[in-house]
Amino acid sequence: MSWQAYIDSSLVGSGHVDKAAIISAAGDSVWATSADFTISPAEMKEVVAGLTQPDNLYANGLHVAGERFVLTKAEDRSLYARKGKEGVVIVKTTQAILVAHYNETQQSGNTVTVVEQLADYLISTGY
Repeated sequence: MSWQAYIDSSLVGSGHVDKAAIISAAGDSVWATSADFTISPAEMKEVVAGLTQPDNLYANGLHVAGERFVLTKAEDRSLYARKGKEGVVIVKTTQAILVAHYNETQQSGNTVTVVEQLADYLISTGY
């Protein structure tokens, strides 16, 4: 499956994600993205840094696709952030970082499940 197919079918196609991107684990390139979801190089670097040292994100927010989100939870491989009733779920795999956005009509818990399961699958296949 192509990286774009993971965006279109596994993430957005689930109905629990409205926009998504897959970037390299180093944060230096975008592998696939939804048409209306652009993550800047500075935002990619912020995500990569936040996965290892989330304190700055708690203090200053997490920036994704030109929007500022409040970091609500950081785990070993995951970041969860909100802005009102919408938010982002970010999960790192061996070689990639999944960035998924949910809107105010979608449930954050369902988004987390979809993204974490895709990350588990990608890790199991070496990505």
